[in-house]
Amino acid sequence: MLANGKPELLIPASCLEVLKVAVAFGADAVYIGGDVYGLRAKAKNFNHEDMAEGIRYAHRHGVRVHVTVNILAHNDDLEGVRLYLRELNELQPDALIIADPGIFDIAGEECPGIERHISTQANNTNWASARFWYRQGAKRVVTARELSLEEIREMRRQIPKDMEIETFIHGAMCISYSGRCLLSNYFTGRDANRGACTHPCRWKYAVMEESRPGEYLPIEENERGTYIFNSKDLCMIEHIPDLMTAGIDSFKIEGRMKTALYVATVARTYRKAIDDYARDPALYEKNLPWYQEQIADCTFRRFTTGFFYGKPSEEDQIYDSNTYITNYTYLGVVSATDENGYAVIGQKNKFRTGDRIEIMKPDGRNVEVTVRAIYNENGESMDSAPHPQQELHVDLGQKADVNDILRMKKEAE
Repeated sequence: MLANGKPELLIPASCLEVLKVAVAFGADAVYIGGDVYGLRAKAKNFNHEDMAEGIRYAHRHGVRVHVTVNILAHNDDLEGVRLYLRELNELQPDALIIADPGIFDIAGEECPGIERHISTQANNTNWASARFWYRQGAKRVVTARELSLEEIREMRRQIPKDMEIETFIHGAMCISYSGRCLLSNYFTGRDANRGACTHPCRWKYAVMEESRPGEYLPIEENERGTYIFNSKDLCMIEHIPDLMTAGIDSFKIEGRMKTALYVATVARTYRKAIDDYARDPALYEKNLPWYQEQIADCTFRRFTTGFFYGKPSEEDQIYDSNTYITNYTYLGVVSATDENGYAVIGQKNKFRTGDRIEIMKPDGRNVEVTVRAIYNENGESMDSAPHPQQELHVDLGQKADVNDILRMKKEAE
């Protein structure tokens, strides 16, 4: 719990640009991964220089940085892990998120002044295991996804007051227990528990009976197959009062492979919901429709409350699709304004002169504007911007601030 009595809002960041957006849009802390030894090897991740800059930037803005070192290590990982932890000790993030007991011990030796947090990958399903980790020197435990709110309340009652509880409250759900999945390694040779998950739980499947080879039997399938492992996304924006009274110290958002638009949307919405409830529960209830509307603007796979209110049913799975619902196209993050007052962005998706788009601001405003002109980095005028990653200078008719998000509403299908 923060000094102001509110839970920490912990936001994922895949790269330096997204870290800065998370800070601007309300994060109390961010969690990031390096090039190695985290469970999101397919994310952009941070090299040494970007991590150093990200930590400095976050600390200047009063935001903590947690670094994931949460692979389940094999023997040949350990020497490299030790060297990597020495590098992290020089950078001084605020915490390390660890699942493997061996890495936990090495981190204690190499990073004695940095908090060690126990990853959800360590299957933290009861207060006795939390007490065990506390005795080993852990500052915080990240609860397993399988816990109910009542189980978390009981954990809070049973563990030392100075041990913190961190809990996922929003984002993608893994099909396997606490995310420890073997499917990826079995099918593709890419080990999910060492950071290389290929997300086979989102693939399509069918059932075939042994005596009928080649005959695929339906399992509530559509014409493309059935998605029997595909969970809905966790969303607790409508249940902030229950979360705030459960003894949770840190509200964690899943998504270290997500875009800056996703991060900005989720961070801004939960930031306002937490602050409104802390100020006056009636204000939270009044603004609930706004939170619901905003959270639906980010990419998601329909929503569920997961295990918080008991075991999920078949209603919490998605059988007919593995696709995300996306209501907005992400155009870019404003990195600067030029001498003409135009917004400078690294383009993410196509848009054109004359398009109606939105400037998404950290304070909750979504300002609708018309793209009046687009120029490339050489000052040449462009009717459209079809090439991602290009630096563009965009005349929006009004000033956009650094770290604002540009987005465009998708046409209804």
